[in-house]
Amino acid sequence: MRGLSRWSGQGGSYRTIQRFFHTHMRWDRLQWVRIRHHLLDHDEVILMGGDDVVVTQSGKTTHGLDRFFSSLYGKTVPGRCFLSLSLMSVKRRTSYPVMMEQHNQLHTEEPQEGCKQKSPRKRGRPKGSKNQHRREVTLSPYLGFVQETIHGLLKLMGDDLKVLYFVFDGAFGHNDALQMVRQVG
Repeated sequence: MRGLSRWSGQGGSYRTIQRFFHTHMRWDRLQWVRIRHHLLDHDEVILMGGDDVVVTQSGKTTHGLDRFFSSLYGKTVPGRCFLSLSLMSVKRRTSYPVMMEQHNQLHTEEPQEGCKQKSPRKRGRPKGSKNQHRREVTLSPYLGFVQETIHGLLKLMGDDLKVLYFVFDGAFGHNDALQMVRQVG
């Protein structure tokens, strides 16, 4: 903070910088107001996009530290994982990050066990099995977390802007993720 106060000029004392960092700010609301008033037009096509961001860290007592898969490294690495939601302008071909939420260890799913050899049985669908309704799915804890975050962004935006499409990572190319987005509306 001393370095910041040296470069801040008139009125930027060490104590002023300390007070600024001590105040609670709603950064998502600040980002949304800036984007709404200065960067987006009301008549353009807006996409909402999301992605997981892994920040590698070392240590043992860092809050939220766990092992997450990083596509850059191609393996699980120790670090913290964040869900980032952005608004994208098709006309300007620009992305504006609005919200970033940290994953809890509760949201990470247990790794699935490998294929176990089952007793040999006939191929095909078992007799007597019923069709399942594909729209009635139970969301995993992680998909519930993503859905809550999307609800938070839509609540923050209110009626100011209409999002037409939701774009997400390729890891969400399955029916449960599709139904999660459909439930949001």
